[in-house]
Amino acid sequence: MRLVAFSDAVFAISITLLVLEIHSPTDTRHLAQGLAALWPSYLAYALTFLLIGQVWANHHVMFDHLRAVDRVVLLLNTLLLMTIAFLPFAASVLAAAFRDGHGQRAAVVFYGIALGVAASLFNGIWAYARRDRRLLGTVDPAGARAISRRFRIAPFWIAAGVVLGALVPVLGVAVITALIPFYWLPIAGEIARPKRRRGARGRE
Repeated sequence: MRLVAFSDAVFAISITLLVLEIHSPTDTRHLAQGLAALWPSYLAYALTFLLIGQVWANHHVMFDHLRAVDRVVLLLNTLLLMTIAFLPFAASVLAAAFRDGHGQRAAVVFYGIALGVAASLFNGIWAYARRDRRLLGTVDPAGARAISRRFRIAPFWIAAGVVLGALVPVLGVAVITALIPFYWLPIAGEIARPKRRRGARGRE
């Protein structure tokens, strides 16, 4: 599917641009201290790299279950990719605020809002495709519900991180970071179809 190939390219470019936001120290006489002082940049890089990778992985899960796309899906996916491409900038703002010690609350809120928009668009694509099962493939209803439950959590989780980040920035970042292990866990619906296929081959 050309849409998936195009999306993969945007994900790859966005995730690669993250490293360009880490600038080497200019004072080489105190290089070790300069490198250590860049820890907010390392943190923002690692956090955003894993989050974009997570969206990419679940994007494949979602489109593996679609048999067709229409113009609405194309539009929503384009808006999602636009938001993903914006995340390197949001990560640089987050890193700069923690590095300079100013504007941390605003930076966490800004970063969280960018992620929240991406999560909402992601859910919008799946909800639209799942409506009346017009665009879904062979995924069974139970699998579709399991995928929906997993996807729907993200916007609320990120919103909680934004609210907490407006009060205690470090806590907000910690809540957003907790998305990473949760969303790398397998979803019941994504493995149901392969299991059926293996069983069918065994009965032949």
